Formats: sequence, structure tokens, C-alpha cells
Amino acid sequence: MSVPDELPKLWFLRHGETHWNAQKRIQGQLESQLTDKGVRQAHVQARLIRPVLRQGPACFVSPLGRAQETARIALGDTRYQTDPRLAEAHAGRWQGLLRADVIADARNGFDQDINALELFLAAPEGEGFADLRARIVDFLKGLSGPSVIVGHGLWGQVLRGLVRGLPRAEMGTLPNEQGCIYALERGRETVLRE
Repeated sequence: MSVPDELPKLWFLRHGETHWNAQKRIQGQLESQLTDKGVRQAHVQARLIRPVLRQGPACFVSPLGRAQETARIALGDTRYQTDPRLAEAHAGRWQGLLRADVIADARNGFDQDINALELFLAAPEGEGFADLRARIVDFLKGLSGPSVIVGHGLWGQVLRGLVRGLPRAEMGTLPNEQGCIYALERGRETVLRE
């Protein structure tokens, strides 16, 4: 399944920091609420996205609580559609574990510098790269115009990598910031910050 040749302009918002983000715990598709910092990050995104929302783009949000909470703050009264394809990568049996514990377990064979994308996608009983990629491409194929997406870090790294034409090895090295907006158009990315 390939990425459509012509994609509309996209604005991607990663959810604000959660308690598990702060603990460096693997969330995957499990739930963790926004921290106070995460709420502040969503308010920054609200200020940044306001001029975009005046243009009337379609808005899509992951069904997971942290993305829904971010959307309620960042998108305000703007209507949005919840789409299950926007859920974070499923990290199998490692969901809920501390990242450091998974890396320290010699049976897993990881170097200390493994990026989060490769770690999550190697999880036993997890989703894997091919399935995550297919889910994102399927979502992209349904877009008919400029769109705002509120989702998750690893999902966003793969999205941004696909739009930019990057190989898998580079996707996991992309910045994964919260409290900003990634604007994607014609294979290029611009980061909007306050």
C-alpha cells in the first residue's frame, strides 16, 4: 500500500505530556492522563492552531484519552471526527513497562540508544511497522482536503516520515515534540512554535 501522490496540507499535533511520558513508561494504547505541563502544551497548540481552524480544515483525533483531552483544549469548540486508525502503535506485552526496564533486560538485545519507534515496534505481540504503516496510509487515502490530526508521537513520526519520503530508519530519529504543531505540505515539514 503506497502513500497517495498528492496529499492535502496536514497539521499534526502530538498530545500533551502524560504522567507515563514523564515516567518514561511505554504507553502504546494504554491510557495515562495529561500532566499539568501537558495541559499547558495543549493550550500552546490551541493558540498556534487558531488561525488554521478559521480556514475550516477537517479535524481528526485518536480515540485514546490523552489525544481526546488534548483535542478538547487545542481545538476548542471545533468539531472533529474520532478515528481508530489514529491510535498509537500497539506495544504488545511491553505496554505499561518502563522503557529502561525493557532495554536493560538482556534477553531483548537492545542497545541503550534504541529509538522509541524501533523499541515499540519490536514488542512481543505488538503491532509491528508494516501494520502501523498500512493503518496510516489507509487513513491518508481517505483525506479529501486540508486536515488537522491530533494523535501520538510514534504514529506521528511514521506519518511525517511517509509524507517526507523518508526511509523507516530515519522516521524514528525525527523530533517528537509536544506543545508544537507539525505542518506538512508537498513533502516538507515546518514546525510551528510559540
